[in-house]
Amino acid sequence: MAFDALIQRKVMGKFATGVTVVTTGGAAGLHGLTANAVASLSLDPPLLLVAVDKRAHSLDFLRANRCFAVNILRLDQEEISKRFAKPGPKDFDGLDYTTDATDSPVLAGCLAYADCRVVDILPGGDHEIFLGEVVSGAASEGDPLLYFAGGYHRLAK
Repeated sequence: MAFDALIQRKVMGKFATGVTVVTTGGAAGLHGLTANAVASLSLDPPLLLVAVDKRAHSLDFLRANRCFAVNILRLDQEEISKRFAKPGPKDFDGLDYTTDATDSPVLAGCLAYADCRVVDILPGGDHEIFLGEVVSGAASEGDPLLYFAGGYHRLAK
C-alpha cells in the first residue's frame, strides 16, 4: 500500500526551509520558480540539487538553458517568492537583477546565490532533479525568509 501523499505533505510541512527562487537564462529565455526542494549535495566537486515538478512551466527552460541560479531570499523578499510561485510564464519586469558566470538571473538583494551549470538531470517521481555544478556565488548578511507549515516565517530572536 502506497503512503498517502497528503500525509507526506503534512509531515514535510513541519520541516522549516529557506525560500529560494531558482532562475535560468540563456537561448531559451528567462524563467524562474520558487523552490524549497534545494540542497547542497557535495563540496568536492561543488554540487547543488534542485527538484522541479514535471508540470512546472520552468522545466523546459531549465533543460534547454542547462544552467540555473539558486537565489536565497531575504526576509523582505516575500513578494518575490509569491511572484515566482504562481504557475505559468514569469515576468521579470521591474525586478533588479544581474548575471554572473551563466546567463541565469541573480536577484538583487538576495541573501546569497549560487550560479550553476547543469551536469545531470535525474528522474525523481513526479519531479526531475537537476544537478548543478556551482561555478560562482556570493553571500551577504541578513535574515532569511523561511517557510513552515504552509506559511512564511522569520527567525525568532
